[in-house]
Amino acid sequence: MAKKKSAEPPKLGARERQILDAVYHFGRASVSDVRSRLNDPPSYSSVRTMMGILETKGFLRRDREGVRHLYSATRSREKAGRSALTHLMSTFFEGSPSKMLAALLDDSSCRLSDEELADLQRSIDQARKQGN
Repeated sequence: MAKKKSAEPPKLGARERQILDAVYHFGRASVSDVRSRLNDPPSYSSVRTMMGILETKGFLRRDREGVRHLYSATRSREKAGRSALTHLMSTFFEGSPSKMLAALLDDSSCRLSDEELADLQRSIDQARKQGN
């Protein structure tokens, strides 16, 4: 029986997110490049394996340049971030954007400047105009 494709994007583990962040940093990155950006990096072969898994999941694309394999992200950082936020919202905030935003605003470690608060207000005003 064929496996059904899920409409939900595949989940990423903490190390996979770190690897993606490193690839975003470089634009195109080798396994060695990625290892250089990781705290307490696993072995070369472990990172290579994880990058292969990210390629299989559709997050990375691999190109060959001479003998090196270079990886690049298949999605913009913004699109990947939106997908992660959607997952976070559905998992921890009952799918409610207002609950998620309220949690951020209530978090004492998340101090927003007056400029950031004004930016948020503009975004809220824009959403109201668009009927969201």
